[in-house]
Amino acid sequence: MKKFDWHDNLFESLRFPTLILAPDMTIVAANKRFLKKYGYSKKKLIGTKCHQILHQSEDPCPEPSYPFLRVLADKKGTSSLIKTTGHNGGEIYEDRVCSPILNNNGDVDYIMVSLRDITKTKLLEIESQKTNEFLENIIASSASAILVADMKGVILRMNESARKLFGYTDKVAIGTSIAEYLYTPGGARSIMKKLRSPDYGGVGKLYTTEMTIITSSGDEIPVEMTASIIYQDGKEVATMGIYNDLRAKIEIEKKLKEAEQIKLEQSNKMASLGQLAAGVAHEINNPLSGILIDASLIFEELDEDSPIKSDIQNIIVDTHRCKDIVKNLLAYSRQTEMKRGLFNINDVIEQTLSFLGHHALLQNITINKEFSTSMLMCEGDKNQLVQVFTNIIINAAHAITGKGDITIRTSRNKPKGKIYIEFSDTGCGIPEVVLPRIFDHFFTTKEEGKGTGLGLGTVKSIIDKHRGVIKVKETSPEGTTFLIELPLFKVTENTPI
Repeated sequence: MKKFDWHDNLFESLRFPTLILAPDMTIVAANKRFLKKYGYSKKKLIGTKCHQILHQSEDPCPEPSYPFLRVLADKKGTSSLIKTTGHNGGEIYEDRVCSPILNNNGDVDYIMVSLRDITKTKLLEIESQKTNEFLENIIASSASAILVADMKGVILRMNESARKLFGYTDKVAIGTSIAEYLYTPGGARSIMKKLRSPDYGGVGKLYTTEMTIITSSGDEIPVEMTASIIYQDGKEVATMGIYNDLRAKIEIEKKLKEAEQIKLEQSNKMASLGQLAAGVAHEINNPLSGILIDASLIFEELDEDSPIKSDIQNIIVDTHRCKDIVKNLLAYSRQTEMKRGLFNINDVIEQTLSFLGHHALLQNITINKEFSTSMLMCEGDKNQLVQVFTNIIINAAHAITGKGDITIRTSRNKPKGKIYIEFSDTGCGIPEVVLPRIFDHFFTTKEEGKGTGLGLGTVKSIIDKHRGVIKVKETSPEGTTFLIELPLFKVTENTPI
């Protein structure tokens, strides 16, 4: 019967590449797996030192990091994780298991070294570690407070935002069962009930909900919260909550509500003022008409050299001025719908200038017209726009001392669907301090008795009704330019003009 060499067969049956070393670290044997993996022949390998093969170095390994020496000293097996360069030049990780082979006297005759390539496992571990660190950084840097607790309420994780919100430090909070005390009575139980229900985002999830938390000092803070249950092998192992402090949002909403209330009160006040203005205007209009008629009749009956003729003429001028004020009051308080029509803006401006042709304020002023030759069709109330243009031109005239110029320019931007009208004067300009208020009703920079403040406020109201915009384009001591933007009516083949 053939003798079975179980020693050689056992050595060759090992799953990992393996070497046998003498106590002086000389390689005395290598299994086929080692020879095949690392590409050595027995002839070249046997008799070399382990550091020449395992580290491709002629210098022995430093003693403190040399595991073989520990095996010789302790006569016990050991293992070490080595990062090295493979025979193909690539970076590899090996788990090197060193086992002593003892003789009958218990001394180490040889050392068996198995090389287990764990590169794939180690790279996965490194990648997993990087992923965990990345997730940790996300949690740590989140502006939202994030808190993780186990099913007994023990805090497992609290990011910086959570510590600030709840008022706890890592030392105090982590590892302690305080989750129940972070909410108002019954709050924690209510959250868990919702998390286990399918009605609030699905089982294990809680969509955004508002609630109150309790800080370490006992303060109550309104928050917006989302939460979820963390499962492992189908079992509940932890819960995670994400919280956003609502105090700033509530404060902003409160201020907005107060602003809306002030705006509503102001609107109601202006509506009441408008009704009062309409009533006063109607009451004054009739006696003014009587005064104007009587003064005109007296003026016509007087001789040219009558000493009171100039006084009567002043009465007529001032009465006309009073009627203009009444007219503005009625326009300010009017709530009726616009009489819509289609017209060319250039024609409306020409009509306005025709009405103002003999106005005393314009006698020393040159009107320059720089009208666009394009069709500037607009839909709206022509009479109201005449009132707008009249008011702006008269205001410009008031700003000019002595002689001066008023330039009226019109243009359009067809792609944007806009008509642009500019009124430029060579007057004194508008002080910067009053610019924000010039369109307020009853605000005026004119001397007492010379302005009601109804003009530009009424102008803006009319422009707003026409879905337009009016603004001061520029102003300086050399003059002011008002810009009006109105919607350009798109003319089609079927549009009646």
